[in-house]
Amino acid sequence: MNEKAEFAQRLRDAMAQAGYPVRPVVLEREFNTRYWGRSVTLQGVRRWLRGEAIPSQDKLQVLADWLGVEPEVLRFGVAVRQSVQERRQRWEDGAGYVERETFEAFLSLPAPQRKIVREVILTFAKAHESDNR
Repeated sequence: MNEKAEFAQRLRDAMAQAGYPVRPVVLEREFNTRYWGRSVTLQGVRRWLRGEAIPSQDKLQVLADWLGVEPEVLRFGVAVRQSVQERRQRWEDGAGYVERETFEAFLSLPAPQRKIVREVILTFAKAHESDNR
């Protein structure tokens, strides 16, 4: 499936999960009663449900609030959210005081020096990766 089709499936699932019939007229009515911007047409919401278009971020936020799901889950799916959480947890688990102090010092450097430090670190990482093969 492509990105638009996957979004459409998540939108249909969220509507059903929230107890709404998965019909364009229902989506149009419920969305437009909550959205303060320019109303969305029946054709527009039909395109969302068919996987032909993805709404803009402000519209996505309204949909997520209405349907009781997180906007990032509605837009990208649970797998992306889990991946972000795993990366964040890895950062929390792997970075102690010494590493955080080093990162703070790195961030205080001027951009040209940060670039050099970054290149050195990436070179070490590549060398370590090739040693482990």
